[in-house]
Amino acid sequence: MSEWKKTFCPLCYHNCGLEVQTAGHQITKVRPDKNHPRTRGYVCRKGLKVAHYQDHKDRLTAPLKRSGDQFIEISWEQAISEIADKLRDIIDRHGPRALAYMGGGGQGCHMEAGFGRNLLTALGSQYHYSSLAQELSGSYWVNGRAYGRQSIHLGPDLDRAKNFLVIGWNGYVSNAGVNRARKRIDAFAKDPEKQLIVVDPLLSETAKRADKHLQLRIGTVALFLKSLIAIIIQEGWENRNFIADHCKDFDRIVPWFRTFDVAAALHVCALDYGEVKDVAGIYATQPTAMRTDLGILMDRQSTMNSYLEMILMAICGRICTPGGNVIPGHLMPLGPHTDERNEKIWRTMETGIPAVLGYFPPNVAPEEIESKSADRLRAMIVSGSNPLRSYADTLAYEKSFKELELLVTLEITMSETARLSHYVLPAKSAFEKWDATFFNITFPEVFFQVRHPCCKSLGTPLEEGEIFTRLGEGLGILPPIPETLSSAAQGNRQAFAMELLQFINQNKEAAKLLPFVLNRTLGKSLDSAHLAAIWGLLMMYPRHAPKELAAAGYEVNPLLGDTLFEELLAHPEGILIGKLDPQNNLERLRTGDGKIHLHIQELEGWVQEVQAEDERAALENSTFPFILIAGRHFPFTANTIMRDPAWNDHKQTCTALINKVDAHALGLDNAREAMITTEASSAKFSLEVSDIPAKGTVIIPHGYGLMYQGKTYGVNVNQLTKNTHRDRLLGTPLHRYIPCRVEKP
Repeated sequence: MSEWKKTFCPLCYHNCGLEVQTAGHQITKVRPDKNHPRTRGYVCRKGLKVAHYQDHKDRLTAPLKRSGDQFIEISWEQAISEIADKLRDIIDRHGPRALAYMGGGGQGCHMEAGFGRNLLTALGSQYHYSSLAQELSGSYWVNGRAYGRQSIHLGPDLDRAKNFLVIGWNGYVSNAGVNRARKRIDAFAKDPEKQLIVVDPLLSETAKRADKHLQLRIGTVALFLKSLIAIIIQEGWENRNFIADHCKDFDRIVPWFRTFDVAAALHVCALDYGEVKDVAGIYATQPTAMRTDLGILMDRQSTMNSYLEMILMAICGRICTPGGNVIPGHLMPLGPHTDERNEKIWRTMETGIPAVLGYFPPNVAPEEIESKSADRLRAMIVSGSNPLRSYADTLAYEKSFKELELLVTLEITMSETARLSHYVLPAKSAFEKWDATFFNITFPEVFFQVRHPCCKSLGTPLEEGEIFTRLGEGLGILPPIPETLSSAAQGNRQAFAMELLQFINQNKEAAKLLPFVLNRTLGKSLDSAHLAAIWGLLMMYPRHAPKELAAAGYEVNPLLGDTLFEELLAHPEGILIGKLDPQNNLERLRTGDGKIHLHIQELEGWVQEVQAEDERAALENSTFPFILIAGRHFPFTANTIMRDPAWNDHKQTCTALINKVDAHALGLDNAREAMITTEASSAKFSLEVSDIPAKGTVIIPHGYGLMYQGKTYGVNVNQLTKNTHRDRLLGTPLHRYIPCRVEKP
């Protein structure tokens, strides 16, 4: 019997600790890792099914090149040579704006992003399209203005909270965003001294456990948040000491709320004034942690919702304070601070959307490809991403991707995007390579884990870092590496570190290509591009987090990074790499004056637009009287990387949920199917009557419409989402508010 190997799940950003037994390229048994320092034996159904991710009949084993409507196997040498030649030709003829990279490592394999983005910037482009910008651009942008860096994000401090306020998040099923989410939700719901308060238009699995459930009308989150703030200010419940000490420009935002007609607004929200006032009083006066999610981020007022959320937390003194929301630690941020007021930061040419945290929203890509501009997108490298099923408006993607001069996909499987590509390059799976994730969100402890290879590979797949390095060599962008550095990499790593530092100090351009340099030196002795890059990150970490490391018991010195590296190799379950001061979290703010900046000029007019009568009118739509919620979370969905429908035990799981009152009114009580039509398209769905949707809403899961072994499983909800149905400022798709019709087929 195979030994149990410690690893972690790559299927969502909770990244639960697992133990697996393997045989060759297969995972034969899976169980939760009870000794995992972060998740402590917690795992959901998806994690227990990772064997279906690892081994199935559509796995890629060799490089492929399109030949007409078919693909032929080619060597790695031919693939790299041809792709590099075509990329160089396109950039030489059209400039760097012709190239985009779409990727970032998905939910649990982030090391490829350093190599992919490095290649992109070395070629002069800034166009990095990422799934993070599919949901979080507005939140990151607000964070940048309010806290000084777009990479600063807040998490609920549940250990010290008296109450837990949830808005638009169904953590009991999604499991993401809160460590051991289901257990934490139950703890608040069952404790008579605490309260779980849920604000959600749906009677979700989380809402069913709430002490208070405010079931607001869908599409009115901004109106609700503005009402909550207005009640607090009108009642004088704001935390004046916190505002005076830690906030800037409170006087500039107060007029937006002082005379706001709360009663009229809550009438549009379909909420009782007294119940909302009770929640406002609780949040203003008791340590209450808040968790929000796609119900805010992908609602019809996306960026505005994130702004009002920040104001609410700030005026009640819930930012960086015990029991509120805190800034966690990390090995490295999820992206760079890219303030669009800096003229060096690109915007998309056709749609004018800026990069936020270094990322562009994927749903503008079709317009950028089809643009008539000379600077339109002509080549794209897609890595660990499947835009043909994961992103808004599949029909627009299919049309635009066919117009690309070069589409290269790095994948472990023959995905829908791979099928449209000119070249498909096989990557190792999460369990066949060294890798890591930067989603380890805990407080005050800071954890990090390196996933060790558990399974053998079939065929000739490579780590993505190695693929990008070979492309860099083919393009001629890698710097010459002296023999002294190569030789040092084969010996003592501490001596290598000194040699590397000297090389970088003497070659500033080489420093910009550090992942490739590490791969072609240390990577050879470690037999892994990703492991070499992880070592490089760890060597830099002590300079950025000396206090956190010292608090965790480490002796901080220039070579501590190598010690951490050894510890991670010895402990595949992960280790503690820092501890934050729980009493001084405000010191993590990065604004010049160390304060939270409440006033954001670009959003002032938008805030003032959020009025009861204007919102009431905006919600009326006689052509599309229903609202589609595109992307239901439940135990049978896992994005698009679980390809074989057998992982769901052959159950019918791709259904459209509808309220029983609506089903009766439409004559669909006993119907097995319904036709759902949006601005984008129409599709026929299996129908399921449920108490989860509110009247006037229909819910469809994400992650379906997948082709496996020549057959399509389920219906792709993104066929019904329009890429132009998006946030006015930052392009986030509004998947939680899509007007639609529901009819008999």
